Amino acid sequence: MQRVKREDTVFIAKGKDRGRTGTVRIVIPKKNRVIVGGINMVKRHMKPRGPRQPGGIIEREAPIPLANVRPLCPSCNKAVRVGFRVLADGRKVRYCKKCDANFD
Repeated sequence: MQRVKREDTVFIAKGKDRGRTGTVRIVIPKKNRVIVGGINMVKRHMKPRGPRQPGGIIEREAPIPLANVRPLCPSCNKAVRVGFRVLADGRKVRYCKKCDANFD
């Protein structure tokens, strides 16, 4: 199970966007990176790829190392560390280590 999942709200702890928050769009577990909406914007010079995709300078999000983001707890609204526990019905869930509330 992953500590950060798609659609989670995360706090950026390091880098040029330090202190900002955003929603995770894509998780890349093999490279330990995430793409967060509106964070770590880079400019790419793209060639035209036909009439539907014109060329030019395109701004898009670049991946961020997973170690640089912290999930925001929905109940205490702080950047927290995440733990795992198994519930009585056998489900494995993530929980906030500050306020002990379940994420999932």
